[in-house]
Amino acid sequence: MIYLDNAATTRIRQEVLGEMLPYFDQYYGNASAVYSLGAKSRYAIDQARDRAAALLSTRPERIFFTSGGSESDNWALIKIAEMLSHKGRHIITTQIEHPAVLNTARSLMERGFEVTFLPVDSEGFVSPEAVRDAIRDDTILVSVMTANNEIGTIEPVAEIGEVCHEAGVLFHTDAVQAFGQIPMAPDRMNIDLLSASAHKIYGPKGVGLLYIGPFASHIGALIHGGGQEKDKRSGTENVPGIVGFGKACELAAATIEKRMEAESALRDHLIGRILDEIEYSSLNGPSGDKRLPGNINISFKYIEAESLLILLDQNDIAASSGSACSAGSIEPSHVLLAIGRDEEEARESIRMTLSDKTTLEELDQTVEILKKNIDMLRSSNIFYQAAK
Repeated sequence: MIYLDNAATTRIRQEVLGEMLPYFDQYYGNASAVYSLGAKSRYAIDQARDRAAALLSTRPERIFFTSGGSESDNWALIKIAEMLSHKGRHIITTQIEHPAVLNTARSLMERGFEVTFLPVDSEGFVSPEAVRDAIRDDTILVSVMTANNEIGTIEPVAEIGEVCHEAGVLFHTDAVQAFGQIPMAPDRMNIDLLSASAHKIYGPKGVGLLYIGPFASHIGALIHGGGQEKDKRSGTENVPGIVGFGKACELAAATIEKRMEAESALRDHLIGRILDEIEYSSLNGPSGDKRLPGNINISFKYIEAESLLILLDQNDIAASSGSACSAGSIEPSHVLLAIGRDEEEARESIRMTLSDKTTLEELDQTVEILKKNIDMLRSSNIFYQAAK
């Protein structure tokens, strides 16, 4: 199979799996226990925390492990809202956030909070000036994703964070797509809270983290229980998953520059061939270094993305129509609508996301299969025939 859906999830690295395995049946002790078997688990968690912190160029005590990006997003938004509700009840986010942020924000609206959903431009960028204009005296939190999961837009989060801090407002970023893919240093980027997930960087599913900076250090727990993670996130630790996450962070830190260069070159090659060789195709999102290295999102006029994806699957190519969390949804992408695509154009778009294991030969094969199947789909489209 040619796997082009790495934004949905990645294949676990063998080195990651190798470090995890002993913690299932050999070092299986509860990390909270006082005996030596538990101490081995505790040491492994501490090592993983060090590795995650190193990838973010921060201090280990600012890293808190969770069950994944969605929990981290929920934790950040809900508990900051509760903690600061006495100061205000206004939150700012954007129209193109992942549902883990959008739906959490909507749930807060049901509890009496007011949420401003900022628009974006035609490439998906959020303007720092728009954030500044939206901040009010009762604004308590701004949440803007680091990079969009559908169209790859890398947002100016450092500048947005600066605007927030000038106004005395906390800043959260959903960095699930950016973490380990591009360099990030929240301590130097005006970020107070940052969400990340292991399975986007060749680690296991079911584990993530929340970075909590000094200005947000008093955030309360979302999950209560035995007081793990310094009373911030209770629940018996998923030691194998955390160990795997730590190893994935270590590998990501060691290879990030090389991967960015390789994936950017492959991305631009695929985009170039598609736009040059397939008529009525257009790129969604920005080009160049303002886009995630491995992200491609293309609209093919006069075809339905769902039909094309089925044909690609029959040719052993895995791609998607956008967010994996919306798989099976008949609704057009909220991200593509936000950047100005109409509903028909949104339903004509597919996303292909690369890894450092993707090859040039695979992408060239993909272009040929795309051309064949798009021609077949368009041959029965009366609007395409009329346009020719």
